[in-house]
Amino acid sequence: MQRKNCLGAPGSGYYQKMDMTTTLKQDIKRMMVENLMLNLTQDEIGDDMPLFGPGSLGLDSVDALQLVVALDKNYGLKIPDPDTARQVLQSVNTIAAAVAPLSPA
Repeated sequence: MQRKNCLGAPGSGYYQKMDMTTTLKQDIKRMMVENLMLNLTQDEIGDDMPLFGPGSLGLDSVDALQLVVALDKNYGLKIPDPDTARQVLQSVNTIAAAVAPLSPA
């Protein structure tokens, strides 16, 4: 009896979604490095690294505003208020989760 791979084969929906998510996160990191003029590469930004506060990437309120504008321009993500910004702009993962539903499948 052969065991079925629960994740599916490469090229299946699972792997395609995983590749799209990885690509999206890399695009977000690249956008951050370029738009915020960070002194590091996109590979140095962890997916779960906090963007603000102690032990973070060290972004400030001006960076937050620039990031909101860049996310709207590049992905059509609207961040209407400070509470939404605090939720979405926690890490690359939280940004990707907000952007993913807006990306074409």
